[in-house]
Amino acid sequence: MRLLLSSLFQESPFVNLQRHADKIRECAQLFREAAICHVDERCGDFDGLTDRVARIESEADAIKRNIRNHLPRGILMAVDKFQFLQYLREQDKVLDEVEEALLWLSLRPKGIPGTLAEDFQHLVTSVIPAIEKLPELVSMATRFFKSRSNRQRKKMKSLIQDIRQDEKEADFLERELKLRIFSEIKDPLVVFHMVRLIEIVGNIADHAQNASDRMRAMIAK
Repeated sequence: MRLLLSSLFQESPFVNLQRHADKIRECAQLFREAAICHVDERCGDFDGLTDRVARIESEADAIKRNIRNHLPRGILMAVDKFQFLQYLREQDKVLDEVEEALLWLSLRPKGIPGTLAEDFQHLVTSVIPAIEKLPELVSMATRFFKSRSNRQRKKMKSLIQDIRQDEKEADFLERELKLRIFSEIKDPLVVFHMVRLIEIVGNIADHAQNASDRMRAMIAK
């Protein structure tokens, strides 16, 4: 029989997992602001917003290392340790992809081609809901692993389904934007840059969904 972490340790790993998820939510709107700023050539705060994201990512990395270094040994966890670490890995990759997207944006100082700017902003906006649901999912999990309530499990499954739907919507916008790129842009270098950029933005929602799938595995009966 598994023992609850709260009964064996002063602080559950889910406490720091919540802090890590909160850092991701903090980055979500900063990422959107930075992307929109880059599209609007009159905005001069792109570098400042990118630096703020980098600082938050560094703080999240420190939390991630703390979680990994202080996991209990053996079979004392209330959840499967491998599944827990998989969840942490996918949640952390959300931030990695946000930083990577901002890097790729910075490689094109002239901004996004005007005909694609609005659709690109829609794609960026579409990945934000999935990111922002992760802290709520971790909060629900913390309560669930204390109570093992079927009602709480159903709520979590509903939220996981919402994240999956968010990812599908982002995936649809990604495909539509790629079609526009290949039909409207003639410069092969711009085509390569834009396709890679929107794939990275799409990966943000992909990793949010992957994290939610790992959580679903952890709460499975």
